[in-house]
Amino acid sequence: MLTEFLFLFLVAIFAGFFGALVGIGGGVIIVPALTLLFHLPIHMAIAASIVSVIATSIAGARSYVDQQITNVRLGMFLEISTTGGALIGALIGVLMHGYVLSLIFGALIFYMAIMSYRSRNKEEKMIDSGAYDAIRLDGIAKKLQLEGTYHDEALGRDVRYNATKPIEGSVVASLAGVGSGLLGIGGGVIKVAAMNTMMSIPMKASVATSKFMIGVTAATSAVVYFIAGGINVYVVAPVALGTMLGATGGSIVMNKLHSKVIKMIFFILMIYLGYEMIAKGLSTGYNIKIPGLM
Repeated sequence: MLTEFLFLFLVAIFAGFFGALVGIGGGVIIVPALTLLFHLPIHMAIAASIVSVIATSIAGARSYVDQQITNVRLGMFLEISTTGGALIGALIGVLMHGYVLSLIFGALIFYMAIMSYRSRNKEEKMIDSGAYDAIRLDGIAKKLQLEGTYHDEALGRDVRYNATKPIEGSVVASLAGVGSGLLGIGGGVIKVAAMNTMMSIPMKASVATSKFMIGVTAATSAVVYFIAGGINVYVVAPVALGTMLGATGGSIVMNKLHSKVIKMIFFILMIYLGYEMIAKGLSTGYNIKIPGLM
């Protein structure tokens, strides 16, 4: 029992650290680990993962807010769309087969992965030239004051940026909510990509703002699992403690890395998630079996 507790704790530390680096909750690591390594029921694994998302969001988000990397106004604006999308996802689940959405979201994630990869060397050039600060705020972004500034430790300078296309970003954020509420994929990976590639938010600010947002959506789901009795405290305790510790460390390390390193890690994660979702959709909808990693 003690050995399993320690192993869970170590896995959770890694998940929390990785999640803080790229702005996700860590469920992409926690769920497969609990089901494949510890042979726990999937619902129990998902419940533990949701609690870990809250823990890593609290730990990582606080650190990023303290470092003034998080764009709080932007996070609150996009969270409205994400929460609404999660509610829509529950309704769509009654009307549309899950495999269709798995294929759609898999394709969307692949597209965003390619866009992120293509811009991996572009970001620091934009920062050096002041291109982010030169982007003009449109009407809505200006009224909401969605501009921001943070200190990039890897570059040793302050970075100013102006958000653009807030409506388009909120639409993609709502899709992230749909995926989170319906498919359990977590919305952080989509929100980071949307902020970075569509709204012209530097990668580090996108990661920090996503971390600020994901705990809100997960908290709602956690209440449901708690009422349903799906939360096992013997599993949740080491997972929550480990992810909080890992997220704290990851949030400190993230700002010391160059953006292209974070983007490469993010690209690999998106390719993995996109592949898994397409594999799941083909298997469920068309009985086409391709090797899966989960």
